[in-house]
Amino acid sequence: MAEGLRRRGPRPTGEAVAQLPAGTAGSFLVPYIVMLIVEGMPLLYLELAVGQRMRQGSIGAWRTISPYLSGVGVASVVVSFFLSMYYNVINAWAFWYLFHSFQDPLPWSVCPVNGNRTGYDEECEKATSTQYFWYRKTLNISPSIQENGAVQWEPALCLILAWLLVYLCILRGTESTGKVVYFTASLPYCVLLIYLIRGLTLHGATNGLAYMFTPKMEQLANPKAWINAATQIFFSLGLGFGSLIAFASYNEPSNDCQKHAIIVSLLNSSTSIFASVVTFSIYGFKATFNYESCLNKVILLLTNSFDLEDGFLTASNLEQVKGYLASAYPSKYNEVFPQIKNCSLESELDTAVQGTGLAFIVYTEAIKNMEVSQLWSVLYFFMLLMLGIGSMLGNTAAILTPLTDSKAISSYLPKEAISGLVCFINCAIGMVFTTEAGNYWFDIFNDYAATLSLLLIVLVETVAVCYLYGLRRFESDLRAMTGRKLNWYWKAMWAGVSPLLIVSLFVFYLSDYIMTGTLRYQAWDASQGQLVTKDYPPYALAIIGLLVASSTMCIPLVALGTFITRRLKRGDTAPRA
Repeated sequence: MAEGLRRRGPRPTGEAVAQLPAGTAGSFLVPYIVMLIVEGMPLLYLELAVGQRMRQGSIGAWRTISPYLSGVGVASVVVSFFLSMYYNVINAWAFWYLFHSFQDPLPWSVCPVNGNRTGYDEECEKATSTQYFWYRKTLNISPSIQENGAVQWEPALCLILAWLLVYLCILRGTESTGKVVYFTASLPYCVLLIYLIRGLTLHGATNGLAYMFTPKMEQLANPKAWINAATQIFFSLGLGFGSLIAFASYNEPSNDCQKHAIIVSLLNSSTSIFASVVTFSIYGFKATFNYESCLNKVILLLTNSFDLEDGFLTASNLEQVKGYLASAYPSKYNEVFPQIKNCSLESELDTAVQGTGLAFIVYTEAIKNMEVSQLWSVLYFFMLLMLGIGSMLGNTAAILTPLTDSKAISSYLPKEAISGLVCFINCAIGMVFTTEAGNYWFDIFNDYAATLSLLLIVLVETVAVCYLYGLRRFESDLRAMTGRKLNWYWKAMWAGVSPLLIVSLFVFYLSDYIMTGTLRYQAWDASQGQLVTKDYPPYALAIIGLLVASSTMCIPLVALGTFITRRLKRGDTAPRA
């Protein structure tokens, strides 16, 4: 693709706001804000400035800084490719739930009857109706990762539809992609506002908000809280994927990328906190509903077992009456005691889940108990789909820009063919995630394909700009582009604080997995109606190692290959006696 002023296109804002947080408790807000200041904002500015200055995609930009750094861009493309392989499956699931949201009642609101029509399905009764719909009807999940099973045609069709939608959005190039990203990034704000108004009016919403904003100080000493905050910042801002560099390469050379970095960072974090308020208001409603349902079952059990007067036993006097019954009727109370559940609002709130569990189990359980549940379900999954498509467009751009910039590829294939080929390959590989064991492979990719690689990529990027390209030289480039002098904050973060923090996170990440021992995963046990912990088989561990190595090793291998190539060229051109 041509360089210079011909590189015009959208500002890189879509990826930054196209994320919903997995969950934000009070003890998470402090490290999240700290990571935003010392890591998120400086590194976002760095990538935007590199893309705008070098006028190329991730591979070309780092090759311009140093031929030995081409592997940084290659690693970013590999990570983006891995992300594309599995991330669009979330959009396929969102399509699946969206299509089912028009049914009355919602299919996950009640358990289906068994084959004999004498009661409810046994697996569903042991679990919940929302868990059953997710694990059995959506995933039809196998008991372990070793039982792959067949491709499920309904999720497979939804995945094809999701990739077709992505292809249509990127078909006309980056300019049209930017317009779609603006739409997919702005529309969820409207839906979130509607959900906020509804969430705050739900019974028990204040319990969820109190849980969110009440810090647990002991968790601040846990390094995992800090690495989770860093990971959230990385993914929500799109750091290390190459998409920011790709989009920024289309900016005008005089564009004020510092201002955009600050605005996007603050907008992204504000959106995350805003979305968390919505999440925890609804989560508080769900937890309160479950807690009160538990209390009502215990009250009904004790009332019937001891022939108490209706209305005598209430939530306020339950513990007092239980103590009295245990002392006055010990033998009878001991018979009933195994059936008495320990109801606790705190334990209900502490059972927060993240990722797909939050999106497709917790939210659906809350939605099914709302009035006009079909409307709220359609709104929610349409919003989730828009967020997912926005993220996919930014991620796909990180893959396509280096490919279309490469003359070796673009000279033989038009952009439309390259885009179609990338989408087709990702869709074909993504079919693995629609098998019965597909969710286990999804978790592997989600946990191991990007996190460690992103830390290394961003670390090399920062060190390369500050110490290889030269911080003074880069500062001079920025002043020439924007007319703005680089202040001490950016210099301190780039040259010292951010790299040291990334190294610390990198060391902890490795030591945590070494100390953990054998890697494990959560498998669905249909007989118990719950998740059980199992060890990964050897071939799964090998694939995990391959996922991490295939991206991280691009950096040293490409540098080594460049060194050898340059030495050989020097040898060929050396004067002969």
